[in-house]
Amino acid sequence: MPPLQQVTSPAVVAHELPGTDLTRWRLKCKEGRQHWHYLETDEECHKWPQTNCDRYWLGLPLDLPDSPPATNPLDAAQKGIDFCKHLQTEDGHFAGEYGGPLFLMPGMCIAHYVTQTPIPDPWRQEMIRYLVNVADAEQGGWGLHIEGHSTVFGTACNYVALRILGLSPDHPTMVKARANLHRMGGAVAAPSWGKFWLSVMNVYSYEGMNPVPPELWLLPESMPFHPSRYWVHTRMVYLPMGYLYGKKYQCPETQLIRELRQELYVQPYEDIYWPAARNDVAEEDSYIEHHKLLDLTYAWMNLYEKHHSKSLREKALKHVYNLILMEEENTGGVNLGPVNKAMDMIILWLEEGPDSKLFKLQVKHYSDYMWVSDRGMMNNGTDGSQLWDTAFFAQAICESGLAEKKENHEIMLRALDFIDDCQIKDHPVHYKEAYRQLRKGAWPFSTRHQGYTVSDCTAEGLKAALCLMSLSYTPNSIPEQRIFDAVNVLLSMQNSDGGFASYEDIRGPKLLEIINPAEVFADIMIEYSYVECSTAVLLSLSYFRKRYPDYRTKEIQNVQKSVVKFIKSKQRADGSWFGSWGICFTYAGMFAIDSLTSVDETYANSKHVRKGCDFLISKQMKDGGWGESYKSCETGEYVHTATSQVVQTSWAVLALMAAKYPDQEPIRRGIKLIMQRQQLNGEWLQENIEGIFNKNCAISYPNYKFSFTIWALGRYARIYGNADIL
Repeated sequence: MPPLQQVTSPAVVAHELPGTDLTRWRLKCKEGRQHWHYLETDEECHKWPQTNCDRYWLGLPLDLPDSPPATNPLDAAQKGIDFCKHLQTEDGHFAGEYGGPLFLMPGMCIAHYVTQTPIPDPWRQEMIRYLVNVADAEQGGWGLHIEGHSTVFGTACNYVALRILGLSPDHPTMVKARANLHRMGGAVAAPSWGKFWLSVMNVYSYEGMNPVPPELWLLPESMPFHPSRYWVHTRMVYLPMGYLYGKKYQCPETQLIRELRQELYVQPYEDIYWPAARNDVAEEDSYIEHHKLLDLTYAWMNLYEKHHSKSLREKALKHVYNLILMEEENTGGVNLGPVNKAMDMIILWLEEGPDSKLFKLQVKHYSDYMWVSDRGMMNNGTDGSQLWDTAFFAQAICESGLAEKKENHEIMLRALDFIDDCQIKDHPVHYKEAYRQLRKGAWPFSTRHQGYTVSDCTAEGLKAALCLMSLSYTPNSIPEQRIFDAVNVLLSMQNSDGGFASYEDIRGPKLLEIINPAEVFADIMIEYSYVECSTAVLLSLSYFRKRYPDYRTKEIQNVQKSVVKFIKSKQRADGSWFGSWGICFTYAGMFAIDSLTSVDETYANSKHVRKGCDFLISKQMKDGGWGESYKSCETGEYVHTATSQVVQTSWAVLALMAAKYPDQEPIRRGIKLIMQRQQLNGEWLQENIEGIFNKNCAISYPNYKFSFTIWALGRYARIYGNADIL
């Protein structure tokens, strides 16, 4: 291990809130990679002028003219497109943040602190500003995500992050957070992921954490609970977590660590009896309680940990480290996501050293995850949502018919270039041995560099590509074989129940959820067949068949039939579908109804479509819109927001229009609300958070308020005509 040469951050005094000059930030994008740069000199700023895209995401005034409100849907859609042209980057994708979760920044800060890697000062200032801005205004502290209540996990870990970044413990935000943390029982009651990060930071003891033995990876792969059968995000988190736990690695003690030990707890640090804390999780954090079988498993593991074989531990660590190296090579140092990236960064520093190429690559690609907004710098949930957002924009504009307008040709051509470039054109270097899914021909969520197959991203990427290539002026730039490769990927991913999961097909039994160790998330242990993923695939295959009716025809027909059966089986008695990736019943309802209509089921001839529409109609608010809270995902029951939301209003009317709902009036009222919310410069303002994962963590999709509004307006004009509404 390299000797500790502590990197300290400049102290921020009690009432000072640092911040950079936002006019000096520039977003540079190449092949989908989003990197924010801070320019230090006026000369640099002069040579590299700030764009409206930069200024929009930074919350700065835009150099855009206002115009009178649009009176008809197509004019409103075109006005929205004109605004969104400013959000398209030089490489063709539509830029945007993918923030919201508050458990990501602490890992990044701890990884930099442990590895003695300085955080660039502009980043540091904006990270402080972000965490101060999103702190719980009432109670103090932080939750699992920006709209959630304060938790021990969020508060303890973000408190540590801010102290690493240099914020004084006497700053009002810290005083309030510390008081709330103590009210909740102190950091001792953190859930398992919090216990882990605090242990790495050496402000918690591994004795107070339930084991994560790396030996699990040595079990026969045929066993139903081998880690290779876990959901990919869980697998890639517990891989490096097992390594660091197996090493019992902790940052060498520093003055900051000694101070944190006194600040995070309600009792003296040296008096804490750590074994008693293993299953101590604050009420504020507990979403999923331990199953009795998990507690029995932990009891056995704790016994094993006291008497484990050193040689077996070393063998396991070597095997796990080899898998980590495969992840690095497969993703070029980008990694699957920010949680395993932070852990891998520490491990590569320990094993390869600070001057190694692998470690430097890790540091270099941290900028892929960092996003600057009007509130400060955040850690995105992945390295972005570039393909996902661009595919929706492309389909929305194509369906509206406005893509054929000459003034929109350029953005469509650039979007096609990006989607073409973003398709994954080969398999990973380490394929089967790294437990990876078929990926040649797939589209990812973000960029081809990150390179993970996602079923619905492949479906939306394929559909967007086909839509774009069907325009009168665009080239057939994506070769036919690559289109077929995408279909091959989709056909390979169907599960036995007829549905489709996210990154991979289902590999493990649902019983694995019994040993879910992360008390704050649900349904994380295995893949599941999701309504949204399944419907995206059905829509894409239906669209594909119109252009290529002779390719794997029988197989595609069989897949379509089984997906339709799956979608219908997931409909609840009240007509709703539960959404796992968006909020919530409105989101899933749009996808489900839209997909069923692609196989000619409508309100008139399908009881499933009819019940789905009736459910949506029952949730329409007095102002004509729809609004649904992330609480729907937590509780499993529809929860209204205080006011309607343009995003969910767009989802609802898109579903109703696809279904050929017989009454135009509720649809017209929804469209009217969307038009009324449009600003004079063509934009729609940010409202509530739009996305979710693992039922309990909300995440932002701020481009949804553009793509789906334009889509809804365009579909309305196509079906009902373009008469004035306002």
